[in-house]
Amino acid sequence: MDLFRFRRGTSPLLVSVPHAGTYLPPELRARLTEAAIALPDTDWHVDRLYDFLGDLGASVLVATHSRYVIDLNRPPDNANLYPGQDTTGLVPIDTVARAVVYLPGEMPGEREVAARREQYWQPYHDQLDRELQRIRAEHGYALLWDAHSIPSEVPRFFSGRLPDLNVGTNGGASCGPVMEAVVSAAAERASGYSAVLNGRFKGGYITRHYGRPAERIHAIQLELSQRTYMNEPPPFEFREDLAAQVRPTLRTMLEAYLRAAAGAA
Repeated sequence: MDLFRFRRGTSPLLVSVPHAGTYLPPELRARLTEAAIALPDTDWHVDRLYDFLGDLGASVLVATHSRYVIDLNRPPDNANLYPGQDTTGLVPIDTVARAVVYLPGEMPGEREVAARREQYWQPYHDQLDRELQRIRAEHGYALLWDAHSIPSEVPRFFSGRLPDLNVGTNGGASCGPVMEAVVSAAAERASGYSAVLNGRFKGGYITRHYGRPAERIHAIQLELSQRTYMNEPPPFEFREDLAAQVRPTLRTMLEAYLRAAAGAA
């Protein structure tokens, strides 16, 4: 199993989908609990939802392995991105719902975590960095969009129901202000959907690490509520009727991102 799927595009846009993977190596799967094998923390069907990216000329990088192998959107040193708040780790040992991931005696140690980081985490980030550098060299700037989804209600992380469109720019540090403004405005204008900028989710490691506006690399994360495009309870079915309604909003946000960047170049 390849570690990721990659398609090179023609525009300045790279879309990263680090949590859509569902593959578990057999030797790891045998060590996991039934709760973990169900893969409840997957960003289900996000790559399918963004099926219009070819029309935008975007490069697309999609992880194939489950985040229970390693979380590609966490720092390599496993630092907490939200100090003082709960979060899951580089190699998760519990699910978002606090279910145990590993069977008794099967918890990975530091050496195994380091090996997984080298085997699974590093190649994705090497590809991500290479493509951003290529795009910047070709276009003069690069745009990264980190595409995520999450259940609409996760008491562990937030109370009540999450807004539908959660735009994260690390408090404005990961992209230019005009880009932040137009993408956020497009989300706010979306009829039938709620939106927030830098709310509970301000951007994970990918957005924070690669978003360097001073170096002409801009990054925005979108954490999308799963209620907008799928059935949230298992077996996590994709809902084309819902997806068809939210896709135009996603496309509008990305098109606004591209136009704003071109205007600022």
